[in-house]
Amino acid sequence: MLDQISFHAGSCRVAVVGAGHAGLEAALASARMGVDTVLFTLSLEAIGNMPCNPSIGGTGKGHLVFEIDALGGEMGKASDATSLQSRMLNLGKGPAVHSLRHQSDRRAYHHYMKICCENTKNLRLVQAEICRINPFEGGYRVITRFGASYDCTCVVVCAGTYLKSNIVVGDVSYSAGPDHFYPADYLSTSLEKMGIALRRFKTGTPPRIHADSIRYEVCEVQEGDVNPTPFSDQTDGERFAAKKQKNCYVVYTNEKTHEIIRSNIHRSPLYSGKIKSTGPRYCPSIEDKIMRFPDKERHQLFLEPVGADTKEIYVQGLSSSLPEDVQNQVIHSIVGLENAQVMRTAYAIEYDCIDPTQLRPTLEFKDHPGLFGAGQFNGTSGYEEAACQGLVAGINAALRCLGKGEMVLTRQTCYIGTLIDDLVTKGTNEPYRMMTSRCEYRLILRQDNADRRLMEIGYGLGLVDEKRYAEKQKLFAQIDGEIARAESTYFSPSQKLNDLLISLGSQSVSCGVKLADLLRRPGISYRDLAPIDENRPLLPEEALERAEIEIKYAGYIKRQLQQAEQFKKMEEKPIPADTDYSAIRGLRLEAVQKLSAIRPESIGRASRISGVSPADISVLMIYLNMREREK
Repeated sequence: MLDQISFHAGSCRVAVVGAGHAGLEAALASARMGVDTVLFTLSLEAIGNMPCNPSIGGTGKGHLVFEIDALGGEMGKASDATSLQSRMLNLGKGPAVHSLRHQSDRRAYHHYMKICCENTKNLRLVQAEICRINPFEGGYRVITRFGASYDCTCVVVCAGTYLKSNIVVGDVSYSAGPDHFYPADYLSTSLEKMGIALRRFKTGTPPRIHADSIRYEVCEVQEGDVNPTPFSDQTDGERFAAKKQKNCYVVYTNEKTHEIIRSNIHRSPLYSGKIKSTGPRYCPSIEDKIMRFPDKERHQLFLEPVGADTKEIYVQGLSSSLPEDVQNQVIHSIVGLENAQVMRTAYAIEYDCIDPTQLRPTLEFKDHPGLFGAGQFNGTSGYEEAACQGLVAGINAALRCLGKGEMVLTRQTCYIGTLIDDLVTKGTNEPYRMMTSRCEYRLILRQDNADRRLMEIGYGLGLVDEKRYAEKQKLFAQIDGEIARAESTYFSPSQKLNDLLISLGSQSVSCGVKLADLLRRPGISYRDLAPIDENRPLLPEEALERAEIEIKYAGYIKRQLQQAEQFKKMEEKPIPADTDYSAIRGLRLEAVQKLSAIRPESIGRASRISGVSPADISVLMIYLNMREREK
C-alpha cells in the first residue's frame, strides 16, 4: 500500500513532521518568517501534548524557555497562559543558577497551542501519519499513510517518542505512542533507507492518582511564589501575579516501599532484559533509584496537579515499568497515599531516534541538505530541550527556503547553543537533559539577560516585532545608565551611612565609597541602601534588579566575557568540508576516525570531540594554516 501514491495533495516550502513541543516551535517560526508551512500530526488531539510531567522549566530548563521567548518562540507565552503554579528554583544560590518552573494545565496548554497554530498565517495543520520521505532534486516528497503526497523544499522531523514506539508495563508490551496514541511505525524504515543511523532509547512516566484519595494532612505543602514570575515579557505581569496558584505536595518512599520493589525486581522489564534500550540517567525509574542507591533511606516524590479542572495528580519521581499490581503496592506503601486511587498506570516507552552527530549545528542533516531533525528525535529528553531545537531547525529551514543563509547559536551566547553543540559534536548515549552544569559560561548566560543576548537575533528574523524590540532597548538603556550611576556615585563616611551598614551586618567605612562597591558587599541590596541613595532615578524594578546583578558580579562577568572571547577565536576557525583527515600526517588513528565521522565545522567543535586530543588539535591547526598559505 505504501508504495502506491494515490494522489498529490499539494505542496509547501517547509513540512514539519510531528506537533509536539519541537514541531510546534519549528512550524510557528517558519510560518511567521513568511514561509508556506504544513505541520503534520498523528492526531490533532496530540498537539502540544505533555505525556509526562505537566510542567515547563526547572533547573537549566528554565534558561532554555527564556531564550526561546527572546528569539520569538511561543513556549514561554503558552506556559504563562496555562500556569497553575510558579516557583523560582535555587534562590539560595547565585543568579546564574536561578531557574523558573511552572506547573502547567496540560489540556489548557494543548488547547492554547492548537488555537495558536490554527490562527497563524502561512501555517496549515494536517492530521496524517508521514510514512516516507523521498528526496528528489530540489526538495523532498513526504507521503502519508493514506497515500497522499506533499512536495516541499525542506522537512523538519520532530517525531518525538513515536517512531516504532512500544509501551512496556511488566510482562505486557504493545505498539503505542505516548498516552496510548497511535505510533509512527513506518517512518523509521524510510529514514534508514536514506542512510540515517537510528538507535533505540527509552523514557517513562509515573502514575496519576485521584486528588480526593490523598491524605493531605500528612503531606508537606509546596506553595507557589508569593510574587510569581512569568517566562515571557509579553505576559501582563499584574494579571499573571493575580492568578490563583494551586499547591503541590511532597511525600516520601520508605523501607516498606523499597522492600516491595526489591522483592519484585525480577518482574521489572528493566532487570529481566525485556527492555534493552537506554533510558535517561537524570530521571530514572523508581526501581532504578532503589537498586542504584541501596543506602538511601527514602526518596522524595512530588504530588502535582495535572490541570485546573481535573482531579488527576501526577506523582513526580515515581516513574516505573513494574507490573500494575506491584505499582499499586508501591503507591499504597507511601504515607499519605495508603488509599490512593490510581487513574493511570505508569509505563515505560521505547522508541527510535537518531545519532545527532549526523547533524550540522543548524540541525540539518550533513548528508541530506534541506532535511532537519529536532527534539527527542535527536536523542534529547524534555519539552524545553525539544522546543528550543524545533525553533532553531524551523528558523534554519525557513532561511534555506528564503535563500538567507543560516543561524548558528554558539556555546558562549546561550544555553541553546550549548545543547546543540553537545549533541552534534559529542553525541549522546542516553536521553540528553539540559543542566546548568553543562554550561561553561553560566554567569553571563543567565535567565534575566536572555533578552539582551538573543532578542536582536529574533528581531532580525522577523520573530520579534518592532514595539517589543524598542521597549527592550529602552530597558537596556535604563540598566546601563543605572550601572554607570552606581559606579560614579560616592558617599562620604557619614554617621548615617555607617549606622546603616552596621545594621545590615556590614563593616563601617572611614573614607568615601562608591554605591557600586556597597552593592558588591555580601547581603546588601538596592532596597537596603534606599535611605542613603536619595538621588536614585525612578526606574522599573526589573531594571534595578538586573543592574544590581551586573554590578555585584562585574569582576566575574568580565572574566567570563574574556574567556568567551578567547573561545570565540578558536571556535570561528573553520575547517573546510572537504578535509581529508586520513591525509594529515601526525593525527592519531582514533582522531582520524572521529573527525571523519563527525566532520566538525570549526576547530572549536573539533576540540570537544571525545577521542580528539589537544595534540591532535595542534596538528590540525598546523595543517589548516599550511593549507591557507598555499592558496
